Amino acid sequence: MYLCRSFRTKRIVVCFFVDMIGVDIFSGVGGMSLGASMAGVNVKFAVEKDKYAADTFLANHRGVVMFNEDIQNLHEIPIKTSKDTTILFGGPPCQGFSYSNQRTRNKNNAKNWLFKEFARITKLWNPDWFVLENVSGILHTEKGFFLEQILDNFHKEGYTLNYKLCNATDFGVPQKRVRFFLVGSKHGIKFQFPEVTESNIITVKDAISDLPSLCNGADFYSLEYKTKPNSVYAKQLRGNSKTSLCNYVTRNSNLVVERYKHIPQGGNWENIPNNLMSNYKDHSRCHDGIYLRLKEDKPSSVIGNYRKNMLIHPTEDRGLSVREAARLQSFPDNFVFVGSVGFQQQQVGNAVPPLLSKAIFSQICSYQ
Repeated sequence: MYLCRSFRTKRIVVCFFVDMIGVDIFSGVGGMSLGASMAGVNVKFAVEKDKYAADTFLANHRGVVMFNEDIQNLHEIPIKTSKDTTILFGGPPCQGFSYSNQRTRNKNNAKNWLFKEFARITKLWNPDWFVLENVSGILHTEKGFFLEQILDNFHKEGYTLNYKLCNATDFGVPQKRVRFFLVGSKHGIKFQFPEVTESNIITVKDAISDLPSLCNGADFYSLEYKTKPNSVYAKQLRGNSKTSLCNYVTRNSNLVVERYKHIPQGGNWENIPNNLMSNYKDHSRCHDGIYLRLKEDKPSSVIGNYRKNMLIHPTEDRGLSVREAARLQSFPDNFVFVGSVGFQQQQVGNAVPPLLSKAIFSQICSYQ
């Protein structure tokens, strides 16, 4: 980023380059890294245990050094930073804090303690800033015990902290996705989260209606777009891409496709006739997000494990493609995913929406 200083006596303005060096841990495919890069952060190093997620990261973030091992084996950040500003960021695995996993929302789940690895790396590298992302359930798991532990860890390391729940729809993402962000400054800066100054809701139609029409089980790496981009959002994510990539759709059974046909936009499993749900022991216990057909004129529901939840395309009787889910997460069309369709779907669902993280990092960069 460029910083400018004006010297009135000589009536000149001097601009010089100041780099912010970033390290992404628990990186997944790099949704946060992409947002950070868009904000001006120079991401140099990443840590991701999963092979396919790491491969996807490297396919899209050229020049970043990847540590593709368990983070507990990391004992050094191999980056020379000189006098550059440094920032550590990442989202420790969050299944244990999710409201959909009531059995694991407790102190006995080892994965709920992975924030301690984030704290360990923070102490090891001593960055100027850090950003920790997680699900909203972290606020209430064990009556706030984990949040208290996290805040105490970073206070002891001398960080000035602020945290907030941020909804992706407020930052130009066509998805109702609320995430917890904790930002820390080593230099006493009380970070102020970006304000939401206007309602700029991006709908599912805005996001995906120009993408190719597909059938159940579609398996096409590259296809021509169906139409020209019909929204500013679609145009932004298409960029200079000539074709739509990763047009992969799970192949569902004929029975599942028949169920889809009974569900209107905004409807779910409750719209499916009972005789088509006979293989469920008690289908009345399904949660609202099962067999949910997206509404064209609203943002999407959370893009989590959308294959398992049977999230349905708004106008076609099939599940979402990898590219459609990526669009709803705000990944640009030139971002490719690696591995089987199941791995790719999980990678998309696990990611932090790049445009949401961009808003956070842009605000941090404004303090430099």
